[in-house]
Amino acid sequence: MEPKNVAVVGVGAVGVEILRVLKLRKFPVKELRVFARSARKIDVDGEAYGVEAIEDADFNGIEIALFAGTEGEKGAATQYAEKFIKAGAVVIDNGADFRMKADVPLVVPEVNKAAIKNHKGIIANPNCTTIQAMAALAGIYKNFGLERMLLTSFQAVSGAGRAGMSALWEEVREIARKNSDKKFDELNVKVEPKGFDHQIAFNAIPQIGDIIEDGYTSEEWKVVKESHKIFDNLSIKVSATCVRVPVLNCHSESIYITLKKRATIADLEDVLSASENVVYTGSRPAMPLDCSATEKTYVSRLRQDPYDPKSFWLWVVADNLWKGAALNAVQIAECL
Repeated sequence: MEPKNVAVVGVGAVGVEILRVLKLRKFPVKELRVFARSARKIDVDGEAYGVEAIEDADFNGIEIALFAGTEGEKGAATQYAEKFIKAGAVVIDNGADFRMKADVPLVVPEVNKAAIKNHKGIIANPNCTTIQAMAALAGIYKNFGLERMLLTSFQAVSGAGRAGMSALWEEVREIARKNSDKKFDELNVKVEPKGFDHQIAFNAIPQIGDIIEDGYTSEEWKVVKESHKIFDNLSIKVSATCVRVPVLNCHSESIYITLKKRATIADLEDVLSASENVVYTGSRPAMPLDCSATEKTYVSRLRQDPYDPKSFWLWVVADNLWKGAALNAVQIAECL
C-alpha cells in the first residue's frame, strides 16, 4: 500500500487504541495528524503525539480520517466529517450517528468488505457488540444461513470509555478500604456509584443505553438493526439483552443461533476453524482476561440444542476497544 496521510480524531480510550493499532499493524502512514477539542501533547506507550485543536484546522491533504467516535449520538463526526470529506478525505466513523443511513456502508471486513466500494465519503464502524458477533458468525451464515440469533452480552466497563474503567476501579478501591479489617460475613460491598447510574463493582447492570422501544434499550436495538444491515438480510430474527458487568476490558457474548440448513458440531467446528480472524478454542473457554489487547475474535463452548438439531450455542469474546472499535476501523482503512 502507498503511504497515506492519516488523521485520528479523538484521543479518548478508542482514539488511543487507534494510534496503537496503526503502529502495531504497520499501517503505511505518510503523515499522521491527531485532533481533539484542545491542543496538547499525549504519550502512548512512550511515544509522544502532538494533538491539534480541531476547530478551524486545515484538513487539506488528509486522505483517511479515523474518528474515534462515541456510543452516544451527536459525535464529533456530525460536526466535522463533511469538512474532512470536502477536503478530500474518506471518513471512517466509530460513532453511532451514520450507521443506519442508507448510503453509508456499515462494515465488518470479515463479513462485508465489498460494501466499502459503495461509500460516498464516509464508512461506519458498527457497535462493538455487533462487530464481534458478526465476525464469529460470518462463516456459519455463509455456509448454513441463519433463521434466528439470540444474543446476551456481558459488556466490559471499557465500553463506556476511560470514565467507565475509572468508575469500576474507584468503587472497588472504596469497598476494599471500607472492608479491609472485616470478616467475609461482615462485608458491606455497597457504595455510591462513581460513573454509571448504578454501582458496577460486584454487580451487573442489565441496561445499556436508554429504553427506546418495546422495553428494549438502544444498545439492544443496535444489535438487531446493524446485524440486518451487515448481513443484508432482514429476515433473520434477531433479539438481544445487553448487560454491563464488572470486567475492565473485553466483551463476552452468549449467542444462540438457529440455522437454515442442518449441520453437525463437526461442521461448525470446521467452519469456525477456517473463519478469518476467528480463533476457535473448543471446550477451553475464552475469557476476557486472556483476550484483551488481541486482534482475534474467540469462540468456545459450541454446543447443540438437545431439543432442536438446527440450533446451537456459542460463547464469543473479543477486545471491544480493538476488534470492537479501533482495529475494525483500521482494517477498513486497509481495505480502502
